[in-house]
Amino acid sequence: MAKAITTTTRNQQIRYLYHSLSSQQCRSTNPFFHRIHSLSNTSTATKSLSHSPLALRLDRMENGLISYRFLCTSTPTNQSNSGNSSSSGGSQGKSIRGSPVSWMSFFLLVCTGAGLVYYYDREKKRHIEEITNASTSVKEGPSVGKAAIGGPFNLIDHNGKSVTEKDFFGKWTVVYFGFTHCPDICPEELQKLAAAVDKIKEKSGIQIVPVFISVDPERDTVEQVGEYVKEFHPNLIGLTGSPEEIKKTARAYRVYYMKTEEEGSDYLVDHSIVMYLMDPKMDFVKFFGKNNDVDMLADGIIKEIKQYKARVKA
Repeated sequence: MAKAITTTTRNQQIRYLYHSLSSQQCRSTNPFFHRIHSLSNTSTATKSLSHSPLALRLDRMENGLISYRFLCTSTPTNQSNSGNSSSSGGSQGKSIRGSPVSWMSFFLLVCTGAGLVYYYDREKKRHIEEITNASTSVKEGPSVGKAAIGGPFNLIDHNGKSVTEKDFFGKWTVVYFGFTHCPDICPEELQKLAAAVDKIKEKSGIQIVPVFISVDPERDTVEQVGEYVKEFHPNLIGLTGSPEEIKKTARAYRVYYMKTEEEGSDYLVDHSIVMYLMDPKMDFVKFFGKNNDVDMLADGIIKEIKQYKARVKA
């Protein structure tokens, strides 16, 4: 009877051991295993029960658990070096417990992310700097070198006389493109140009010839242009011509213009708002945008003329 009870108890222990191993996925953290391991490794228990049947059965069960643990593990490590590597190796090359990501992979991921953030920030700053430089160059225009702006033209002035670029040789000229039906921008820019011409004459004694070229040849006849330029400055020269000649001249000066909001004969012309400073050879020197006021325009023209004369003397 006692033997049958002992056999039944042993079978129950084996079944409990099997279920514990299955539920813990072959890990050695099962409490039952630690109880057996503690019991088998205790010096007093070993000494007192070294030859008992219970100690032998516990020893076999422990060896079976260890063997089963190494069969289930996914890390192909050497049994003899496992103790040394766990104590001295630390976390080098080991996976984070419960995660497939190693410390080295995590470190590389952080470095890659930091590198991407740094690269993006640097490219963003470079792009903003390029935009700022481009905007500045558009507002102020080049101060050295020669751009491909300007060229020969054959137009008619506000007195009905044929005029070419050669008629302006030997003079400093400021050229502005617009149209007589412009409601606000062209009158403002021409008034600014007229005031700057007078201020330049007062401050430096330099005589500037202001020139207005129409980009609306269909409506801006010689008479219309003549009446228009008289409203701004006595020295302002108005030029018009055929649509082909106007188009050719505008292209040479890199001027954009296009009809907009056309309703019969009433329409507006969208165009570039730029003043071109030309030297006595009718070569381009610098352009000035709408952002310049009278003082900035006058001082800028005087500065460019002085620099030009200094280069010629040198």
